[in-house]
Amino acid sequence: MKEKKKFSYWPKFCTLPLDFEFLSLVLMLTAIGLVMLLSASYPAALHYKNDALFYFKKQAVFALIGIAAMIFISFLDYEWLRKVGRAFLIFSLFLLMLVLFPSIGEVRNNARRWISIAGFAFQPSEIVKLSVIIAFSASISVKKEKMRRFVSGILPYAATLTLIFALMWKEPHLSGAILIVAVGCVLMFVGGIQLRWFFMAMGIVSVGIFLLMTGIVSYGQSRIAMWKNPFIDASNEGYQLSQSILAIGSGGLWGLGLGRSRQKFLFLPEVQNDFVFSIVAEELGLVGSCLILSIFAMLIIKGYTIARNSKDRFGALLCVGVITQFALQTFLNIAVVTGLVPTTGISLPFFSYGGTALVMQLAEMGIVLSVSRQRKTNYTRI
Repeated sequence: MKEKKKFSYWPKFCTLPLDFEFLSLVLMLTAIGLVMLLSASYPAALHYKNDALFYFKKQAVFALIGIAAMIFISFLDYEWLRKVGRAFLIFSLFLLMLVLFPSIGEVRNNARRWISIAGFAFQPSEIVKLSVIIAFSASISVKKEKMRRFVSGILPYAATLTLIFALMWKEPHLSGAILIVAVGCVLMFVGGIQLRWFFMAMGIVSVGIFLLMTGIVSYGQSRIAMWKNPFIDASNEGYQLSQSILAIGSGGLWGLGLGRSRQKFLFLPEVQNDFVFSIVAEELGLVGSCLILSIFAMLIIKGYTIARNSKDRFGALLCVGVITQFALQTFLNIAVVTGLVPTTGISLPFFSYGGTALVMQLAEMGIVLSVSRQRKTNYTRI
């Protein structure tokens, strides 16, 4: 009689070589992000916090914590995440519900997105992003052909994403909700759902965009109007985007030089958060901005390469989820600050100020590095 293996939540360690190219790109972006955050934030930090290094010092501490977490996670066998995926998702949803209670959730900039405990504040939405990737990847990886059925391949994931969207809508945190839903849909698509469901979802999204753009749906019309031409109300509702465009334009080809931005001197709001890339473009110019974007692109391509060469479906889905989220968030932030899409609150990975976000981003990179340790030598389609 065979002895049953004992179930354990404790992870195993893996000491196989990791992908040092991917690690180098992550560390490079983290270092550049810290330098640019310091350059962009010191006037606002001095004015509002009476400490020019306020944002930089806090971000540097979280960067060290995140790098330590990334290295530690890279040594763990990622199969452990399969065991904790569902519990992690339930826990993160619980936190997302807690943030809506006035006695627990903290309001900043008219949004209730933070939970503050003993002076430490964090955003549950950042935790939800990772929990969705892990839980969906664990579930989808074992279903295979079942993903083609509506009841098993669409319904449970759509219900989860709808609940998350509703909770984040109440904060409100629409951009984060859209990002999580998009990543969840990508995982379902890669997992093997029928194309008709994918095209149906794209059709619904297209109709929604059309209704917003034409004004049939009144929600966010002032924001859309400012996106079309922020200079029609450059001193009020179009102020942030118009200042961002001025910053980017004044950078020219080579930029004004590191530390020499003019717009960061309290002209452009949120220079340490969502609009940090505007200062990057102003100080480093088109050439410097393109070099930084090329590092982002190399990291994304390398991440998908690791996914392609993963030893199993679960590892591949984990990498696809993490890198897709990273890619979408990077694209949306750059699109917002350049006026390509309407202004919405979404941060730039590794650059924007935010301790929870930075630690979670580096932890996610640790998962990709963990998968890279057990990649296949020869590529076979998953």
